Amino acid sequence: MSELDVTLRDGRTLHVYDSGDPDGRVVVEHHGTPGSGLVYPPDLELGRERGLRIVSYDRAGYGGSTPNPGRSVVDVVPDIDDVVEALKVERYVTLGGSGGCPHSFACGARSERCIAAAAIASPTPYEAEGLDWLAGQGEQNQAEWAAAVEGPDALEPFLEGEAAEFGAATPEQIKEVMASLLPPVDAAVLTGARAEHAKRNFDRAMAHGIAGWRDDDLAFMHPWGFELDEIRVPTLLWQGVQDKMVPADHGRWLAERIPRVEAHISEEDGHLSISVGRLGEIYDWLAGKF
Repeated sequence: MSELDVTLRDGRTLHVYDSGDPDGRVVVEHHGTPGSGLVYPPDLELGRERGLRIVSYDRAGYGGSTPNPGRSVVDVVPDIDDVVEALKVERYVTLGGSGGCPHSFACGARSERCIAAAAIASPTPYEAEGLDWLAGQGEQNQAEWAAAVEGPDALEPFLEGEAAEFGAATPEQIKEVMASLLPPVDAAVLTGARAEHAKRNFDRAMAHGIAGWRDDDLAFMHPWGFELDEIRVPTLLWQGVQDKMVPADHGRWLAERIPRVEAHISEEDGHLSISVGRLGEIYDWLAGKF
């Protein structure tokens, strides 16, 4: 894996991770909230086996990337367009996880070089008509979104506290910190090397503070900047029925509104387990779109 800083059209820096086959078909990956572009090494190997080149990045304000206060979800599109231009990539597919999913959809709607989009455990827009957005979410999420609704003055100290608690935890303690958000199927996968990676990923994300996390949460409280019916590429959606972070009703709502979507609502999965058990077939689907 190589790391590089890409200077964007507005002068900001985006920190990029370029992994896998250098001649492979490019998958641009959008990490969750909070998170960084560090990808779990066994997942990179799944991509390599399929001839894929995984390009990930720290979203604005996370890790090595310059903050972009006040950003909306759709603002990621020129950032990614600048990255693929710098890498001389003519076309790509995109994959988001959790808070990265709306950004994956944005690329599918607005980036001319994007040819397919996939999402694992995507939230809907906050004001999704006919959906109780918070229903089924764990207590920690409920508290976080309550602070986000109040605005930055309430959200920033809340996130500082959350970041301090998570930062002080060992990999083995992460499950305790996230207890209200983890059904048994997710707790079972957040162990060993995967828990160690989750800790490294979080520490990288918070290396320069909570700006990325804050700006993600605030962006999710507002319109995304594009409509779902603008998504013009084939789209894959996976959602777990046991998910306590993004409940399955979000996936069902999205599946009714995204054109050309292939939706899987999985009874046996939660929020994290899909990436463990389904990533190979998700990569297969993406590879097949070239």
